[in-house]
Amino acid sequence: MKKWEYLTAPVLIHNTKMILDNFGADGWELVQIVQGATPEQLVAYFKREKQ
Repeated sequence: MKKWEYLTAPVLIHNTKMILDNFGADGWELVQIVQGATPEQLVAYFKREKQ
């Protein structure tokens, strides 16, 4: 059975692609992005398989 690790991270609206590309390069898969406390704040949820 696969085991997963999870990460939450803030995402800046003006730099979204670069931030997501960096996490992807480290093996993280984006699961969901939700709005934070204000419309300008986003929170990303990632997962990757544990090694």
